[in-house]
Amino acid sequence: MRRNYVYCLGVTILALGMGFNSGAQDKPTEKAPVVPAAAATGPKAEFLEEIAYYEQRYVRLAEAMPAEKYAWRPAEGVRSIGEVYTHIVAANYGVARALGTQPPAGLDFKSITAMSNDKGKTVQALKDSFAHFRQAILALSDADADKPQKMFGRQTTLRGSFIMITGHFGEHLGQSIAYARMNGVVPPWTEEQQQQQKQAEKPKP
Repeated sequence: MRRNYVYCLGVTILALGMGFNSGAQDKPTEKAPVVPAAAATGPKAEFLEEIAYYEQRYVRLAEAMPAEKYAWRPAEGVRSIGEVYTHIVAANYGVARALGTQPPAGLDFKSITAMSNDKGKTVQALKDSFAHFRQAILALSDADADKPQKMFGRQTTLRGSFIMITGHFGEHLGQSIAYARMNGVVPPWTEEQQQQQKQAEKPKP
């Protein structure tokens, strides 16, 4: 049942994204993420690039959403806009802990969800959680890539957990994009590309 629900949610989000944007959001205009010099190659470096990519998109989309929309949800019993972002915040700390890096002293996971209607606190929490998560990955070793690792209740390897975490990021980014579109907000990277296309299409003098 859960697998069918996740599948249907994914298809719905994909359909919304395609219908509203004609695929423009699949072609980012930002510069490539910068990977710390300490991890220039290997599985860890590749994963750090993915983290940078998703951090950029989550933060920019969270900043673009009007503060009064953070409590909006598509239906009763479904996460609100702000709750999706705070879910990512909590996941960043929780996954880092699963990988061996403990959350900051005094962090209360219940307080994370409680801030979901506060745009300023939520955006800052996103930035802080990604910074913490990045340090957790830097503390790992590529030599352990094939060691057993439990992630999201499933047994895999450290390398496999990187793939699972990236999938989790992608699932909720798609959800956030659909939420934004339903509230008339164009993802910033898509808006930039559309503006560039308009400039390119202008007749030259």
